[in-house]
Amino acid sequence: MILSDTRILEEIEKGTIKIEPYNRECLGSNSYDVHLGKWLATYKEHILDAKKHNQIEYFEIPDEGFVLYPHIFYLGVTEEYTETHAHVPFLEGKSSTGRLGIDIHATAGKGDVGFCGNWTLEISVKQPVKVYKGMPIGQLIYFPVEGPIEVAYNQKKNAKYSGQPDKPIESMMWKNKF
Repeated sequence: MILSDTRILEEIEKGTIKIEPYNRECLGSNSYDVHLGKWLATYKEHILDAKKHNQIEYFEIPDEGFVLYPHIFYLGVTEEYTETHAHVPFLEGKSSTGRLGIDIHATAGKGDVGFCGNWTLEISVKQPVKVYKGMPIGQLIYFPVEGPIEVAYNQKKNAKYSGQPDKPIESMMWKNKF
């Protein structure tokens, strides 16, 4: 089951869902629209290594927008800071975003109960497209959890992406042992 708008509002009132900034007009029937933050990043190296800390460089989207190109992998970030303490949040693209050929995540659309932070977006495009800070980029949907949570994500010692800031965060795969 996905939470309805009424249930999302109830959870916001209870404090189990937090969205900042919050705008009632962004609440859909069963989702909440999130927006592209002002920061994008790209990896400095052309070849990425899963065992190494791959560095990124940040740049701010200018007011006149920024053109994204195919074959370049961009990291973006949501304008919204979110907390989800009793539900599983999923971030999906909006149909309007998809119809521009913009994918906002490669694989990481699901958050964990206890995720607190801005969402890093894994952006790729099918053809050149100009994007703007503050444009609608995706939507959050919330699923109830069956059973108690033993350790929430924000309480895990090895939570690599807890407390994400308003800038994109690079892959932390290199912190895994393999």
